[in-house]
Amino acid sequence: MIRHIVMWNVDGATAEERQGNIEWLRRCFHGLRGRIPGLLHLEVGVDTSRVDYACDVVLYSEFESWKALDAYAKHPEHLQVRDELAGLRIARHQVDYEVHTD
Repeated sequence: MIRHIVMWNVDGATAEERQGNIEWLRRCFHGLRGRIPGLLHLEVGVDTSRVDYACDVVLYSEFESWKALDAYAKHPEHLQVRDELAGLRIARHQVDYEVHTD
């Protein structure tokens, strides 16, 4: 299994605008559930710690294989979400790793 974790900071001139952008991001990614072959799990979490070094949002997802993650990266519905959200992100961090069960 492959874990794909992405964290963003989201733009917004006001706290309300930023929160609206976060909710839109959440809805867009949740809309991918059940639509991407090989995507086993997807959740979006919003930071509540409010520490200055935290990211605003995290995407936690699991894939059957590296091939499934690669297909997700190129999938038209994922690309549409990525393009729609391009202007909302002011920072992005990503980690992909394989989970080994011993």
